[in-house]
Amino acid sequence: MKSARWGAAALALASAMPVAAAGDKEAGMEKANTCMGCHGIPGYNNAYPTYRVPKVSGQPAEYLELALKAYRSGERPHTTMHAQAASMSDQDIADIAAYLATAPKK
Repeated sequence: MKSARWGAAALALASAMPVAAAGDKEAGMEKANTCMGCHGIPGYNNAYPTYRVPKVSGQPAEYLELALKAYRSGERPHTTMHAQAASMSDQDIADIAAYLATAPKK
């Protein structure tokens, strides 16, 4: 009886959680063109303040989605990334993440 209540509670909780948008990697390939302008250049550093631009190809899609959403909200402070992510929808982010997670590492 007790386990049935826990099962019902877990089901109710799971159904109340937001569902992540499924990413379309074909759409993401086109949407990620701007991303690859920095993240796809081997050994790239920006001008000032100088910092290394990380490679994002092959990173887990879940990580990429969380990072882009954090840049979009301002939770992760980075002016350029905030500007890039600010206009992205959840679907755009899911699509880009799906593509980058499967993109070849360079």
